Amino acid sequence: MQNLERLINELRKLPNETPWVEFKHNNYKPEMIGQDISALANSAALHEKTCAYMLWGIDDTTHEIVGTSYNLQTLKKGNQELENWLRCLLSKNADFEFHSVPMNDVTVGVLIIYRATNQTVMFEKVDYIRVGSYTKKLNEYPTLQSQLWDRLRNSKFEERYAKENLDLNEAIRYLDYQIYFDITGIPQPTEADAIAHYMQEEEILVRQDNGLFSITNLGAILLAKRLADFPRIARKAVRVVQYSGNNRLNMLKEDTGSKGYVVGFEGLIKYISALIPTQEQISGALRESKSAYPLLAIREIVANALIHQDFSITGTGPVVEIFDNRIEVTNSGTPLVDIRRIIDNPPRSRNEKLAALMRRLRMCEELGTGWDKIVITCEMLQLPAPRIDLYEESTRVTLYAEIPFSNILLEDKLWACYLHACIRYVGGEYLTNSSLRERFGLKDSSSGTASRLIKDAVSAGYIKPLDPTTAPRYMKYVPIWA
Repeated sequence: MQNLERLINELRKLPNETPWVEFKHNNYKPEMIGQDISALANSAALHEKTCAYMLWGIDDTTHEIVGTSYNLQTLKKGNQELENWLRCLLSKNADFEFHSVPMNDVTVGVLIIYRATNQTVMFEKVDYIRVGSYTKKLNEYPTLQSQLWDRLRNSKFEERYAKENLDLNEAIRYLDYQIYFDITGIPQPTEADAIAHYMQEEEILVRQDNGLFSITNLGAILLAKRLADFPRIARKAVRVVQYSGNNRLNMLKEDTGSKGYVVGFEGLIKYISALIPTQEQISGALRESKSAYPLLAIREIVANALIHQDFSITGTGPVVEIFDNRIEVTNSGTPLVDIRRIIDNPPRSRNEKLAALMRRLRMCEELGTGWDKIVITCEMLQLPAPRIDLYEESTRVTLYAEIPFSNILLEDKLWACYLHACIRYVGGEYLTNSSLRERFGLKDSSSGTASRLIKDAVSAGYIKPLDPTTAPRYMKYVPIWA
């Protein structure tokens, strides 16, 4: 609350309204607020501001505190709360929060509007912009429209601020910086200024012009002690759900991570591992537990979901769902590479700074070998191939438990055949009848079954013969793109 009072007083010092600040008294028309949220969010992006603001209870000429008669949190449009009504009509990337601040024995209403990300913020499918102190339709100003889209294309989620105007000690209290020094092997300094040096070098902290500090989204999402301290990214916490059976009818357990990704990653993987079934096996005099899924594959899939998610899609975060026969990992956004080339293509991430720092903190390799490991470990256990499903705004990867070959769907057999060919090819080898039988755990007597699957994969355009003139028993196959 103290920081909000400071914010209000700083904004009152402005000589006039700006494209990212608007003062009002008691005007709470819902349509006007919706249009202004769009205009201010887009103007903040255009002028490279982290946030824009609407203040109620401030005289728009003198900027004196006069107070407002209403509470933003309790206002309604018809029978619906105003905030819910606005969120239904604004585009999904609209991000804002209401506050009521008591000052000088009256109340000041504060609407904090975060800058547009990835695309313009629209209200009722129309995007607006601030021109001087007026809200206008963006398409009426093509020059501003072009400039805004240039800004949006160059804007990075990791660089934006999750918390601002903090003194140094307050800023580092929000972060579990100790794990950064533990993982990197750098001796941990004892002085706050020395800790801040490393945090600034990694762009986790940014020193503002007023001498205070901001925590970037990069710092918050990776090193937060409590993600709940950062309301804008708290929904990006990883949710783990376990179900009874193979559908979502009966939920057994649900847990949502409370820490930053680096801080909580090992605990997350251990928690998932504890929920998946294991078998006790006796090897010699030792009793060993065998997991139903390769833990390395789970680790890589979860790390990929965290790294490659689309942070511009608000209101959702990574989800791990555990069923009796499979594990599904879902994240927002779709891959930047063709999923058929996910084995051999160089890695691409929409969150490059996040990926780079996670690599330094040993959560991923950033070498493009993650999917190689996922496929190889599934093949070693002779499991069905991991499946990738793309939706309009999300990606889902499914790991299957052991299924008899005869029960695997033809579509999944063809996909497994294709991935096997990819893995063999990037390793300098080729798919053969023998290698495919070994991959599925088939006996030598099942060479006819393997031959039919290879023929189907060729017909479906997944693989092709290395040399079509080779005798059938010596035939080798490569991915269709090879």
